[in-house]
Amino acid sequence: MLEISGLKRRARLIQAIRHFFVLHGYLEVDTPVRLPCLLPEAYIEPEISGNWYLQTSPEICMKRILAAGIPKIFQICKCFRRHERGNRHLPELTMLEWYRRDSDYHDLMAECEELFLFLANELDMTPTNCNLDSPWQRLTVAEAFSLYAEISLSEALASNFFDEILVRDIEPHLGQKRPTFLYDYPAELASLSCLKSADPAVAERFELYINGLELANGFSELTDPIEQRTRFEKELKIARSLGRATQAMPENFLRDLGQIDQAAGIALGIDRLAMTFFGAERIDEVVAFIPEEL
Repeated sequence: MLEISGLKRRARLIQAIRHFFVLHGYLEVDTPVRLPCLLPEAYIEPEISGNWYLQTSPEICMKRILAAGIPKIFQICKCFRRHERGNRHLPELTMLEWYRRDSDYHDLMAECEELFLFLANELDMTPTNCNLDSPWQRLTVAEAFSLYAEISLSEALASNFFDEILVRDIEPHLGQKRPTFLYDYPAELASLSCLKSADPAVAERFELYINGLELANGFSELTDPIEQRTRFEKELKIARSLGRATQAMPENFLRDLGQIDQAAGIALGIDRLAMTFFGAERIDEVVAFIPEEL
Protein backbone atom coordinates (compact mmCIF):
# COMPACT_ATOMS: atom_id res chain seq x y z
CA MET A 1 0.00 0.00 0.00
CA LEU A 2 1.15 3.54 -0.75
CA GLU A 3 2.64 5.31 2.25
CA ILE A 4 0.75 8.20 3.87
CA SER A 5 3.12 10.76 2.34
CA GLY A 6 2.43 9.31 -1.11
CA LEU A 7 -1.33 9.36 -0.54
CA LYS A 8 -1.16 13.02 0.49
CA ARG A 9 0.99 13.92 -2.49
CA ARG A 10 -1.42 12.21 -4.90
CA ALA A 11 -4.38 13.94 -3.22
CA ARG A 12 -2.71 17.33 -3.72
CA LEU A 13 -2.26 16.56 -7.41
CA ILE A 14 -5.92 15.65 -7.93
CA GLN A 15 -7.11 18.67 -5.94
CA ALA A 16 -4.89 20.94 -8.06
CA ILE A 17 -6.34 19.45 -11.26
CA ARG A 18 -9.88 20.18 -10.06
CA HIS A 19 -8.88 23.71 -9.09
CA PHE A 20 -7.49 24.38 -12.57
CA PHE A 21 -10.65 23.31 -14.38
CA VAL A 22 -13.00 25.13 -12.03
CA LEU A 23 -10.97 28.32 -12.51
CA HIS A 24 -11.22 27.84 -16.29
CA GLY A 25 -15.01 27.60 -16.30
CA TYR A 26 -15.40 23.84 -16.68
CA LEU A 27 -18.31 21.92 -15.19
CA GLU A 28 -17.30 18.73 -13.38
CA VAL A 29 -19.55 15.83 -14.37
CA ASP A 30 -20.08 12.35 -12.96
CA THR A 31 -21.23 9.69 -15.41
CA PRO A 32 -21.99 5.93 -15.08
CA VAL A 33 -19.07 3.49 -14.92
CA ARG A 34 -21.15 0.41 -15.84
CA LEU A 35 -22.75 0.61 -19.29
CA PRO A 36 -24.74 -1.60 -21.69
CA CYS A 37 -22.33 -0.81 -24.54
CA LEU A 38 -19.12 1.10 -25.09
CA LEU A 39 -17.52 2.89 -28.02
CA PRO A 40 -16.05 0.12 -30.20
CA GLU A 41 -12.25 0.05 -29.96
CA ALA A 42 -10.80 -3.12 -31.45
CA TYR A 43 -7.56 -3.17 -29.49
CA ILE A 44 -8.92 -2.21 -26.06
CA GLU A 45 -10.65 -5.09 -24.30
CA PRO A 46 -13.24 -4.09 -21.68
CA GLU A 47 -14.10 -5.80 -18.43
CA ILE A 48 -17.49 -7.50 -18.50
CA SER A 49 -19.92 -6.81 -15.64
CA GLY A 50 -22.89 -9.15 -15.91
CA ASN A 51 -24.44 -8.43 -19.30
CA TRP A 52 -22.89 -4.94 -19.34
CA TYR A 53 -19.36 -3.50 -19.39
CA LEU A 54 -17.13 -1.41 -17.15
CA GLN A 55 -16.08 1.72 -19.00
CA THR A 56 -12.72 1.92 -20.72
CA SER A 57 -13.26 5.70 -20.94
CA PRO A 58 -16.06 8.11 -19.92
CA GLU A 59 -16.14 9.48 -23.47
CA ILE A 60 -19.43 7.91 -24.53
CA CYS A 61 -21.43 9.70 -21.81
CA MET A 62 -19.39 12.90 -21.69
CA LYS A 63 -19.94 13.62 -25.38
CA ARG A 64 -23.67 13.16 -24.91
CA ILE A 65 -23.54 15.84 -22.18
CA LEU A 66 -21.57 18.06 -24.54
CA ALA A 67 -24.26 17.48 -27.17
CA ALA A 68 -26.90 18.65 -24.69
CA GLY A 69 -25.31 22.11 -24.76
CA ILE A 70 -22.81 22.29 -21.89
CA PRO A 71 -19.78 24.07 -23.41
CA LYS A 72 -16.91 22.84 -21.18
CA ILE A 73 -16.86 19.68 -19.03
CA PHE A 74 -14.30 17.56 -17.20
CA GLN A 75 -14.28 14.35 -15.17
CA ILE A 76 -11.86 12.37 -13.00
CA CYS A 77 -12.88 8.73 -12.86
CA LYS A 78 -11.89 5.07 -12.85
CA CYS A 79 -11.55 3.18 -16.14
CA PHE A 80 -11.02 -0.52 -16.73
CA ARG A 81 -9.07 -2.35 -19.45
CA ARG A 82 -8.45 -6.09 -19.46
CA HIS A 83 -4.97 -7.57 -19.77
CA GLU A 84 -3.20 -4.23 -19.25
CA ARG A 85 -0.54 -4.71 -16.59
CA GLY A 86 3.05 -3.56 -16.62
CA ASN A 87 5.42 -0.91 -15.31
CA ARG A 88 3.26 1.75 -17.01
CA HIS A 89 -0.13 0.03 -17.15
CA LEU A 90 -2.89 -0.98 -14.74
CA PRO A 91 -6.16 -2.81 -15.50
CA GLU A 92 -7.91 -0.20 -13.31
CA LEU A 93 -6.65 3.32 -13.93
CA THR A 94 -7.60 6.86 -12.99
CA MET A 95 -8.45 9.03 -15.97
CA LEU A 96 -8.91 12.76 -16.47
CA GLU A 97 -10.98 13.69 -19.50
CA TRP A 98 -12.12 17.10 -20.62
CA TYR A 99 -14.14 18.36 -23.59
CA ARG A 100 -14.89 21.80 -24.95
CA ARG A 101 -17.18 22.95 -27.72
CA ASP A 102 -16.08 25.34 -30.49
CA SER A 103 -12.45 24.23 -30.10
CA ASP A 104 -9.86 22.14 -31.94
CA TYR A 105 -6.75 20.13 -31.09
CA HIS A 106 -4.53 23.21 -31.15
CA ASP A 107 -6.66 24.73 -28.37
CA LEU A 108 -6.18 21.57 -26.31
CA MET A 109 -2.42 21.57 -26.81
CA ALA A 110 -2.26 25.13 -25.52
CA GLU A 111 -4.49 24.21 -22.57
CA CYS A 112 -2.26 21.25 -21.71
CA GLU A 113 0.66 23.65 -21.39
CA GLU A 114 -1.41 25.86 -19.08
CA LEU A 115 -2.48 22.87 -16.97
CA PHE A 116 1.04 21.56 -16.45
CA LEU A 117 2.43 24.97 -15.55
CA PHE A 118 -0.44 25.44 -13.09
CA LEU A 119 0.22 22.05 -11.49
CA ALA A 120 3.94 22.74 -11.23
CA ASN A 121 3.18 25.97 -9.40
CA GLU A 122 0.57 24.40 -7.10
CA LEU A 123 2.75 21.40 -6.25
CA ASP A 124 6.01 23.37 -6.24
CA MET A 125 7.68 20.72 -8.40
CA THR A 126 8.27 19.90 -12.06
CA PRO A 127 8.77 16.62 -13.93
CA THR A 128 12.33 15.30 -13.61
CA ASN A 129 14.74 16.68 -16.23
CA CYS A 130 11.94 18.47 -18.09
CA ASN A 131 11.46 22.18 -18.75
CA LEU A 132 7.77 23.12 -18.90
CA ASP A 133 8.29 26.63 -20.26
CA SER A 134 6.43 27.38 -23.50
CA PRO A 135 6.60 26.64 -26.33
CA TRP A 136 6.62 22.87 -26.11
CA GLN A 137 7.91 20.79 -29.01
CA ARG A 138 5.38 20.00 -31.73
CA LEU A 139 6.35 17.13 -34.01
CA THR A 140 4.18 15.54 -36.68
CA VAL A 141 4.03 11.75 -36.86
CA ALA A 142 5.63 11.87 -40.32
CA GLU A 143 8.48 14.03 -38.98
CA ALA A 144 9.02 11.65 -36.07
CA PHE A 145 9.32 8.66 -38.40
CA SER A 146 11.75 10.58 -40.59
CA LEU A 147 13.90 11.46 -37.58
CA TYR A 148 13.92 8.26 -35.58
CA ALA A 149 12.61 5.26 -37.55
CA GLU A 150 14.47 3.04 -40.01
CA ILE A 151 11.51 2.96 -42.41
CA SER A 152 9.08 5.64 -43.55
CA LEU A 153 5.64 6.20 -42.10
CA SER A 154 3.98 4.85 -45.24
CA GLU A 155 6.11 1.69 -45.11
CA ALA A 156 5.28 1.20 -41.43
CA LEU A 157 1.56 1.46 -42.13
CA ALA A 158 1.72 -0.86 -45.14
CA SER A 159 3.63 -3.52 -43.17
CA ASN A 160 1.44 -3.13 -40.07
CA PHE A 161 4.48 -2.24 -37.95
CA PHE A 162 3.37 1.27 -36.97
CA ASP A 163 2.75 0.58 -33.27
CA GLU A 164 5.88 -1.54 -32.84
CA ILE A 165 8.13 1.11 -34.39
CA LEU A 166 6.44 3.93 -32.51
CA VAL A 167 6.99 2.24 -29.15
CA ARG A 168 10.48 0.87 -29.84
CA ASP A 169 12.17 3.53 -31.96
CA ILE A 170 10.28 6.80 -31.54
CA GLU A 171 8.72 7.13 -28.10
CA PRO A 172 12.04 6.98 -26.17
CA HIS A 173 13.12 10.21 -27.94
CA LEU A 174 9.92 12.14 -27.22
CA GLY A 175 9.54 14.66 -24.42
CA GLN A 176 13.19 14.67 -23.44
CA LYS A 177 14.12 17.97 -21.76
CA ARG A 178 10.85 19.54 -22.99
CA PRO A 179 7.34 18.04 -23.47
CA THR A 180 6.50 16.90 -27.00
CA PHE A 181 3.17 16.91 -28.80
CA LEU A 182 3.19 14.18 -31.44
CA TYR A 183 0.42 15.26 -33.81
CA ASP A 184 -1.25 14.83 -37.20
CA TYR A 185 -1.67 11.08 -37.09
CA PRO A 186 -2.30 9.23 -40.37
CA ALA A 187 -5.98 9.00 -41.30
CA GLU A 188 -5.85 5.22 -40.78
CA LEU A 189 -5.31 5.92 -37.07
CA ALA A 190 -7.83 8.72 -36.71
CA SER A 191 -9.76 6.93 -33.94
CA LEU A 192 -12.58 9.35 -33.00
CA SER A 193 -10.89 12.43 -34.44
CA CYS A 194 -11.82 14.37 -37.55
CA LEU A 195 -9.62 14.47 -40.63
CA LYS A 196 -7.76 17.65 -41.47
CA SER A 197 -9.70 19.66 -44.05
CA ALA A 198 -6.52 20.90 -45.73
CA ASP A 199 -5.00 17.40 -45.80
CA PRO A 200 -7.45 14.49 -45.34
CA ALA A 201 -4.53 12.06 -45.28
CA VAL A 202 -3.98 13.03 -41.64
CA ALA A 203 -6.22 13.32 -38.59
CA GLU A 204 -6.37 16.16 -36.08
CA ARG A 205 -5.08 13.96 -33.28
CA PHE A 206 -2.14 14.34 -30.88
CA GLU A 207 -0.45 12.55 -28.01
CA LEU A 208 1.57 14.22 -25.27
CA TYR A 209 4.94 12.81 -24.15
CA ILE A 210 7.24 13.65 -21.27
CA ASN A 211 10.49 11.72 -20.77
CA GLY A 212 9.40 9.12 -23.31
CA LEU A 213 6.12 8.44 -21.49
CA GLU A 214 2.80 8.95 -23.29
CA LEU A 215 0.44 10.87 -21.00
CA ALA A 216 -2.52 12.06 -23.06
CA ASN A 217 -4.43 11.50 -26.28
CA GLY A 218 -6.41 14.42 -27.73
CA PHE A 219 -8.55 15.13 -30.79
CA SER A 220 -10.50 17.59 -32.78
CA GLU A 221 -13.60 15.47 -32.42
CA LEU A 222 -15.31 13.74 -35.30
CA THR A 223 -18.93 14.93 -35.07
CA ASP A 224 -20.35 13.32 -38.22
CA PRO A 225 -22.49 10.37 -37.04
CA ILE A 226 -22.48 8.71 -40.46
CA GLU A 227 -18.70 8.66 -40.70
CA GLN A 228 -18.44 7.62 -37.06
CA ARG A 229 -20.77 4.66 -37.65
CA THR A 230 -18.59 3.55 -40.56
CA ARG A 231 -15.49 3.65 -38.35
CA PHE A 232 -17.26 1.74 -35.58
CA GLU A 233 -18.28 -0.96 -38.05
CA LYS A 234 -14.61 -1.39 -39.00
CA GLU A 235 -13.60 -1.62 -35.34
CA LEU A 236 -16.24 -4.27 -34.67
CA LYS A 237 -15.09 -6.25 -37.70
CA ILE A 238 -11.49 -6.23 -36.41
CA ALA A 239 -12.66 -7.29 -32.95
CA ARG A 240 -14.55 -10.25 -34.45
CA SER A 241 -11.45 -11.24 -36.45
CA LEU A 242 -9.53 -11.35 -33.15
CA GLY A 243 -12.08 -13.78 -31.77
CA ARG A 244 -13.62 -11.33 -29.32
CA ALA A 245 -17.31 -11.09 -28.55
CA THR A 246 -18.62 -7.83 -29.96
CA GLN A 247 -21.10 -5.47 -28.39
CA ALA A 248 -23.99 -3.56 -29.89
CA MET A 249 -23.59 -0.36 -31.88
CA PRO A 250 -23.88 2.66 -29.49
CA GLU A 251 -27.02 4.07 -31.13
CA ASN A 252 -27.83 6.68 -28.46
CA PHE A 253 -24.31 8.08 -28.75
CA LEU A 254 -24.55 8.28 -32.56
CA ARG A 255 -27.95 9.94 -32.32
CA ASP A 256 -26.62 12.68 -30.02
CA LEU A 257 -23.27 13.14 -31.78
CA GLY A 258 -24.87 15.13 -34.60
CA GLN A 259 -25.89 17.82 -32.09
CA ILE A 260 -22.24 18.87 -31.74
CA ASP A 261 -20.91 21.27 -34.36
CA GLN A 262 -17.23 21.52 -33.39
CA ALA A 263 -15.48 20.23 -30.29
CA ALA A 264 -12.20 18.93 -28.93
CA GLY A 265 -11.51 16.39 -26.21
CA ILE A 266 -8.62 14.75 -24.44
CA ALA A 267 -7.93 11.83 -22.10
CA LEU A 268 -5.00 12.12 -19.68
CA GLY A 269 -3.87 9.31 -17.36
CA ILE A 270 -3.58 10.62 -13.82
CA ASP A 271 -1.47 7.68 -12.65
CA ARG A 272 1.11 8.40 -15.36
CA LEU A 273 0.86 12.11 -14.61
CA ALA A 274 1.74 11.29 -10.99
CA MET A 275 4.69 9.20 -12.21
CA THR A 276 5.92 12.18 -14.20
CA PHE A 277 5.68 14.75 -11.41
CA PHE A 278 6.86 12.47 -8.61
CA GLY A 279 9.79 10.92 -10.48
CA ALA A 280 8.47 7.35 -10.27
CA GLU A 281 9.85 4.61 -12.53
CA ARG A 282 6.86 2.30 -12.09
CA ILE A 283 3.14 3.01 -11.91
CA ASP A 284 2.97 0.86 -8.76
CA GLU A 285 4.76 3.68 -6.89
CA VAL A 286 1.93 6.21 -7.27
CA VAL A 287 -1.29 4.27 -6.59
CA ALA A 288 -2.80 3.33 -3.24
CA PHE A 289 -3.03 -0.38 -4.08
CA ILE A 290 -1.82 -2.57 -6.92
CA PRO A 291 -3.93 -5.51 -8.16
CA GLU A 292 -1.59 -8.11 -6.67
CA GLU A 293 -2.22 -6.72 -3.16
CA LEU A 294 -6.02 -6.94 -3.28
